[in-house]
Amino acid sequence: MTDSLVIIPTFNEIENIELIIKAVFALEKDFSILIVDDNSPDGTAKKVRSLQRDYVNRLFLEVRQEKFGLGTAYIHGFKWAIERRYDYIFEMDADFSHAPADLVKLHQACLDGADVAIGSRYKKGINVVNWPLHRILLSYGASFYVKIITGMWVHDPTAGFVCYKRKVLETISLDSVKFIGYAFQIEMKFRAHLQKYNLVEVPIVFTDRIRGKSKMSTSIVGEAVFGVLQMKFRSLFQKNKF
Repeated sequence: MTDSLVIIPTFNEIENIELIIKAVFALEKDFSILIVDDNSPDGTAKKVRSLQRDYVNRLFLEVRQEKFGLGTAYIHGFKWAIERRYDYIFEMDADFSHAPADLVKLHQACLDGADVAIGSRYKKGINVVNWPLHRILLSYGASFYVKIITGMWVHDPTAGFVCYKRKVLETISLDSVKFIGYAFQIEMKFRAHLQKYNLVEVPIVFTDRIRGKSKMSTSIVGEAVFGVLQMKFRSLFQKNKF
């Protein structure tokens, strides 16, 4: 059994799911994959089940009955991974915005001493492909805002391409994580930061999806903006619960 699990949340990713699974399994390093699917009506889970015959004990599937959100999908996956004692637990999107080959870089960063390795769009300039200017400005501005509010000097705090050592996820109170959208990514990094874990950013190139529909919404952005303030206040006044 490999020491590394890649968690990929899905909702209507039929156009990408087979391609992303095969791309990860084609890497020289062995990874297992857990798909956490929110009962996609397009047949994503059915496609994964058909592929499980080719990747026995490497490809796993958890189907939830409703669309509960990105954060809760990852929490579900984290608990699943901890129970099975994976040492390195990854977050990755299904749509190829995160290059599968960069999983190896994140893993190496953890081998080299990182507790949390972050695939960063902004560690060295702005490395984003196929985004309109307004979206780049929104994302980059949000990252700067998070740094100022939290004091956590991570250039890309909303990044969703991350490797956690298991001990980090075992230390964080997963059931108390509040947010489900982009703010979830910030909150997880902030909680690791408060626990004094070593957060290391690994430069990547982020490419916007070619196939399928984006899940971005104004409510997700709003959660990130206002959620950061709430999160900071909770950390100051509820230290024993955060």
